[in-house]
Amino acid sequence: MGKTLYLECYSGISGDMTVAALLDLGADRSVLDRVLRSLPISGFETEISRVVKSGIDACDFDVVLDKDHENHDHDMEYLHGHHHEGHERNHAHGTGTAQDHHHHEHRGIKEITYIIEHSAMTENAKKIALRIFEILAEAESKAHNVPVDQVHFHEVGAVDSIVDIVSVAVCLDDLDVTEVIVPVLCEGRGTVRCQHGILPIPVPAVANIVSANHLHLKMTEVEGELVTPTGAAIVAAVKTKDKLPETFEIQKIGIGAGKRQYECPGILRAMIISQSAEIDEEKAQTEEFKNPEIGNNPKAENQETKDTIIKMETNIDDCSGEVLGFVMERLMKAGARDVHYVPVFMKKNRPAWVLNVICKEEDMETLQNIIFEETTTIGIRYSRMERTILPRETRTLPTPWGEVLAKVCTLNGKEQIYPEYESVAQLSREKEIPFTEIYRYIVLANKDKE
Repeated sequence: MGKTLYLECYSGISGDMTVAALLDLGADRSVLDRVLRSLPISGFETEISRVVKSGIDACDFDVVLDKDHENHDHDMEYLHGHHHEGHERNHAHGTGTAQDHHHHEHRGIKEITYIIEHSAMTENAKKIALRIFEILAEAESKAHNVPVDQVHFHEVGAVDSIVDIVSVAVCLDDLDVTEVIVPVLCEGRGTVRCQHGILPIPVPAVANIVSANHLHLKMTEVEGELVTPTGAAIVAAVKTKDKLPETFEIQKIGIGAGKRQYECPGILRAMIISQSAEIDEEKAQTEEFKNPEIGNNPKAENQETKDTIIKMETNIDDCSGEVLGFVMERLMKAGARDVHYVPVFMKKNRPAWVLNVICKEEDMETLQNIIFEETTTIGIRYSRMERTILPRETRTLPTPWGEVLAKVCTLNGKEQIYPEYESVAQLSREKEIPFTEIYRYIVLANKDKE
């Protein structure tokens, strides 16, 4: 079962800060080194060390470039030659020399894809890295009004960007992170000087990423750029939720150091947390029925309670089955309690689907954004509905092949056992035992105990 990662971006976020925080969480350095050595690029080394930022011990990840690729400000080089003033003086207006020609080499999305695909990364890590680069390219495409395939990473800024993004993808995959919660990105204020002149903060690439991916941005009084394009693209690519559960346990903390000195600490804190909102809800319901006051209430003998749920609904008549399947997967991962499609016929006898999503009110905004992003719908209906809930708890039950999780509901003093699909499926794959055999054993074995 995958882990849930919470990124606390109160001091912003950049590529190297993210890599450092994930390494501090326990990502395997040997795995990362092996992947970086497999990349079909040269001119860099990586250094991992401990530093102190605002009195806090943190991990520092640095990409050290050779003289031909040297980047004056790590992770701050933008696409389309957005180099800071020092770089602008060094590389503006070619002199025709061989060295000058080298600095004008560049890589586009096609070349980046080749590099990633021909590395030793897992398929999941490749998918994450490519998505981050796609988001960056789309943002710069909009900023400069050029097609995405014409967006290029200039050579002086491409190597460290590739290393940072590949490293983030490898570390997330190695940690088995499947859920990422990022409530807000805190950004500084003012301006930043680049090759094209003085730009406002957030710079166009960051602003475009935030807008296109519905990220929550909070402007602070800190003078300077806290959120880099790489950092924003990482969040846009991997974030699955923007709200923390009401209660959770912190399993581990990682601190990643930034390179610049600001009024804020200049760190990215990453946490692996152990409980999801759904588990919290079930636990709360279980505790409610353990309450003596409820137990002494005659109405509690029915062993049911009521709460409010949101039903979201929209009609879709021009999406493929593959898209609808992907949408369902994203919605469930983002907190939907249930998702289903109902086949219907719409005007002009067009076959279509009605998408229904059941969720808690606090998850509405996130789920709505997913539906608008991934489907062709332009409107979503919703209604608040009361529902009756049986008390439930999650138990670990033994079988001849291993333990499985099951949901146990109580009605009129009798327990009803519902084995969890993913738990049974995992055991079925590991032991090569038919799913139905394991499922049937759990139900019958526990029925005999009643």
